[in-house]
Amino acid sequence: MIRNVLGSLVALAGAASAVLSPFRDWYDGRTGRDYRMRDLFEGITATESGVLVSILLPFLAAALLVILGVVLRSRLVVALAGLVVLGFTILWMVRQGQAAGSLTVGGDGAGLQVGVANAVAGGLLMLIGALLMSGRRSRRERSRGPVREREPVEPFAVPAADQVDTWPPTQEPGMSVQTSPWPEPEVDPYTGPDPRDPRTRSYPQAPHPEDDPRDPVHPPHRPPPGG
Repeated sequence: MIRNVLGSLVALAGAASAVLSPFRDWYDGRTGRDYRMRDLFEGITATESGVLVSILLPFLAAALLVILGVVLRSRLVVALAGLVVLGFTILWMVRQGQAAGSLTVGGDGAGLQVGVANAVAGGLLMLIGALLMSGRRSRRERSRGPVREREPVEPFAVPAADQVDTWPPTQEPGMSVQTSPWPEPEVDPYTGPDPRDPRTRSYPQAPHPEDDPRDPVHPPHRPPPGG
């Protein structure tokens, strides 16, 4: 926003300088509005020109472009206006140099004068204003809203030497807790009440594995007949 305002002010100042320049002396005491537009393409003559058909015409068009560019916040339109002013000023200098044989700068009223300086300064200010402007934001940028800077993500710290079992930082045990490739032994199943407890001493007890007559590996066989 600030860049658009600053650039617009600079461009408008350049437009004002460009429009004012034809009313000041350009060369040997001759004002810019005395040069016809056709003289810029056919050669400089001593014929005086009307205001609306003089070199003032392209400068007015450039000033309107600047106003349009400021309203639309278009850097391209403002820059185009500056190029128009500089282009017509340089074209006039070429034609004036051809007519006079050379271009001179003098402080006694001869040669290039303040009107040319105003035109050149106006065109440069328009270009500077276009560079200062930030332009118009697209619809996609407006829908996103202000851009928020992402907070830097700190990498996971390497665990201490006594905490290697909790790496990676998912807090899941790693391979270092497995001391054997075989599965862990299961807890013995429930075998009944504790015989040492007086409250459950009268309960029936399950036989101990060593007292169980059944072979856990070989099932019992019937005795052979006639034995």
